[in-house]
Amino acid sequence: MRDPAGYDGQREMILSNAAQLFAQRGYAGTSMNEVAAACGVSKATLYHYVRDKHDLAVRIAEEHVQRLEAVVEQVMREHSTPEARLAALIRSFVAEYAVAQNAQRVLTEDVRFLREEDQARIVGVERRVVAAFARTIAEVRGEAAGSKLGKPMAMLLFGMINWMFTWMKPNRELDHEAIGEIVSDLFFGGVRAVELPPALAPKGKRAAVGPR
Repeated sequence: MRDPAGYDGQREMILSNAAQLFAQRGYAGTSMNEVAAACGVSKATLYHYVRDKHDLAVRIAEEHVQRLEAVVEQVMREHSTPEARLAALIRSFVAEYAVAQNAQRVLTEDVRFLREEDQARIVGVERRVVAAFARTIAEVRGEAAGSKLGKPMAMLLFGMINWMFTWMKPNRELDHEAIGEIVSDLFFGGVRAVELPPALAPKGKRAAVGPR
């Protein structure tokens, strides 16, 4: 009888090592031989856990984005005010990326290599995550869920945190927990100050001019 704990542990090890290789070399530049070598297993053993390289990338990206969606759902359940939800979302995502930066890189850079149906499924989850951030930002600003600025500001926020792996080094004084607080403070410091450009603002409402 297969040991579920042993099987799942081996599978997680394979996904983790493959994500690291994809992040370092890219999906196209990584072979299954290299994945097997990094995992210390034979190719036959590797194919016991995944069908092929495409299946491997799908599992890495999809399971990662599903974890992010689970984080969103938990935050929404646990925090009653939009301010508390947004702050918790920011801190939680920074913390998640601290342990999943390779998977995040696969999600942002390698999904384009996947089959259309797999891309669509993964991107669909991504869009739900972005929509949750956008709604929460709109609520913080006192606007309707369909606010014109909700999604653009959500994407700007993701731009701040999605690429931390390109410059943040481990074992520095500012760890991911501290960076999460900084990002939260930085975003909240300006989230209410943003106005639509005059050309896009509703008639009768002009953008504020000068310091606010």
